[in-house]
Amino acid sequence: MLRSAYISGLVLLFAFMTGAGAYCQESRMADYLGESLEYSLYYSFIRAGEAKLSFDKDSSGMYHIKMDSKTIGLANSLYHIRDIYECIMDPQTAYPLLAIRNVREGRYRAYNEVTFDHSSREDSSIVYSQKKGMLVVPKDIYDILSGFYLLRKEYLTDSLQIGDTILIETYFTDEVFDLKVRYVGKEKIKTEYGKINCLKFNPVTEVGRAFKTQNDMSIWFSDDKNHLPVKVWLDLRFGSVRVDLIGFKGLKYEHRLSLDK
Repeated sequence: MLRSAYISGLVLLFAFMTGAGAYCQESRMADYLGESLEYSLYYSFIRAGEAKLSFDKDSSGMYHIKMDSKTIGLANSLYHIRDIYECIMDPQTAYPLLAIRNVREGRYRAYNEVTFDHSSREDSSIVYSQKKGMLVVPKDIYDILSGFYLLRKEYLTDSLQIGDTILIETYFTDEVFDLKVRYVGKEKIKTEYGKINCLKFNPVTEVGRAFKTQNDMSIWFSDDKNHLPVKVWLDLRFGSVRVDLIGFKGLKYEHRLSLDK
């Protein structure tokens, strides 16, 4: 159960975050260049994992986003998880060009590269998966990492109303996955940096093996220009998972975080 909870906590943190449009030009997305975020994951009261998310530019001038997550301590001895997700993003359009999934979970191994073609068809996009080959997908679809940054930049606005629901599409683990995200409202939460004013969202979870209801996951973003994902909470059938922001650097608005000690 710890293994599935760990995957849920770190992957679902980003899997729901997709959307936006081609109008995000380099001058806007460049705000995130050099940004690095660090997280700790807790299963119940046990610190079981950590993750790092970074946004940089590669040697070709494309944006390179990377999420590296792993188990630690006793959890690592039992499960030995190391999951790496990467995205190469076009700086001008903010569309993903390449998504890489490199997963090691115990004896299980999975590696896949997916390239994105957003221009060949007017009514849809094309993805080329090493595992599934060529697939026609919804127009201008994103991977989880490029979608994450686009969400922070474009959708966390003052126009949000409580109850607003965003229907989003993402290409993730070789599937087109529709996901609903509901805005719950503003909330002040306690962190190691003090109390932070946040925007709270409930992604609609799938009832079944892991979740008991459709509202068993919550995500909080800082209610400022950074829109940092500062906390995730998952209420599982057996135990709970908490993901906490424990470190950040390279923020454009680093000195404007709304902290209340």
